[in-house]
Amino acid sequence: MRIIQEDLEFLEENRECSYFDDEISDIRYRYLSKCSAQEYQNMLEHGWRRFGQMHFVPECKNCTKCISLRIDVNNYHFSKSDKRILAKNKETSLYIQPPSLSIEHLHLYDKYHQTMNEKKDWPYNPISPSEYQRSYVDGNLSFAQEFLYVRDDKLIGVALTDILPQAISSIYCYYDHDYEKYSIGKFSILAQIKVAKELKIPYIYLGYWIKDHFSMGYKEKFKPFEILTNRASLDEVTIWQHYRP
Repeated sequence: MRIIQEDLEFLEENRECSYFDDEISDIRYRYLSKCSAQEYQNMLEHGWRRFGQMHFVPECKNCTKCISLRIDVNNYHFSKSDKRILAKNKETSLYIQPPSLSIEHLHLYDKYHQTMNEKKDWPYNPISPSEYQRSYVDGNLSFAQEFLYVRDDKLIGVALTDILPQAISSIYCYYDHDYEKYSIGKFSILAQIKVAKELKIPYIYLGYWIKDHFSMGYKEKFKPFEILTNRASLDEVTIWQHYRP
């Protein structure tokens, strides 16, 4: 394994698109050995995402389908459907702590992706401990957290989440489909909304949204939300607008 010690930035061009077979993507990356909460907040507002110490943003030349989306927490009201999911999970224990790595994490991660390979034809390769550490544990632990969902003394869901004074960033969530009736994926977002309301955090960043996409379309259910309407560099002003279909 090669250890990158210096911060760096680069653009990967003409790579295979993760969402459309007939599209080519261009992704800008920044590897940051350290990232302050203020710097990270600015990156979130400009559409950047984080996995470990690697940050990235799409800069595709011919496509703008991937849209940055954030939930308007202050104006979000739990629907009847939301309340049913919350009620179903009264016995689901939630633990919030800095990201960690265990055999249970790896087994659940692999089981989730095996299921998604069968259901949605996602590519599947078992994850190694070092890859999980690099993608989900490494990074600035002052704001990095994981939400652990437990039932029957068993880990059934993990949500990697960054908590900042003015934002929550939902990085990634995986869960056990054997507990599908509890809607753990939706429950995880609702749990984050509850935390955001309690901490008076105005926005939850859900990453990139592609309308009606089979893997990304679910995000539009969490209304009201805002979308980033321009591609601004980190020193330029961003334009976020409430989404109106």
